[in-house]
Amino acid sequence: MIDKHLAPGPDGETIVESIQRLILERICFLDYQPGDQLKEAVIAREFGVSRTPVRDAISRISHLGLVETRNGVGTVVVALSDAEIRQVYEMRLELAMLIGTLSPKQVGEDHIALAQALLQEVQAWGMNVDPRTYVKLNDRLNKLIADLIGNVVLRSFWLQTYYQAASTWHRVSTIVGAEVAKSLLDELSDLCNALEAGDMAAVGYVQRVHIGYGFQRIKTHLLADQRG
Repeated sequence: MIDKHLAPGPDGETIVESIQRLILERICFLDYQPGDQLKEAVIAREFGVSRTPVRDAISRISHLGLVETRNGVGTVVVALSDAEIRQVYEMRLELAMLIGTLSPKQVGEDHIALAQALLQEVQAWGMNVDPRTYVKLNDRLNKLIADLIGNVVLRSFWLQTYYQAASTWHRVSTIVGAEVAKSLLDELSDLCNALEAGDMAAVGYVQRVHIGYGFQRIKTHLLADQRG
């Protein structure tokens, strides 16, 4: 008998996965801020489930370093340290170059269409992309990239480090504003060219280049040792 909390829904996502994704999104959007307590009972009522799948979802994200359990308090949201942020970006730079070499998927017309639609949407937003929209657009872009990664282990590490990195983007977008919008526009333009050429090695290269640009913004604006 399959546990109903583990059984996939119409979209293929289990309730535990849905709760996990929701918590991660709220952390990235700063709806849940460092120090906020994740109240299992409240989240369970929101989903209409017992506390068990909520507890399972929180357990699944605890290894990301974005939540921790404190005695007498419960589970609270925490921010990555400067050292952890550096390590996440260093890992993402290495992972990006593997996208085109470890069992890459074949680029399909749907991938190209999704990238072009995202590009057009960002072009329409111009330089007025607010931090929340910026994070959402990046999330859709990441889903596209993840779908192109054929190696399941690589995809797992890619998604893990994505959410860790994304936890910093709302803050940096608030600081630099239009700069991140222009960078996202450039990234999508480069990605569309790579996808249209069917060149997965180029897709990986584009990711590495723009992760590098993003890392430089993080170092400049968020990391204490860089800001002095």
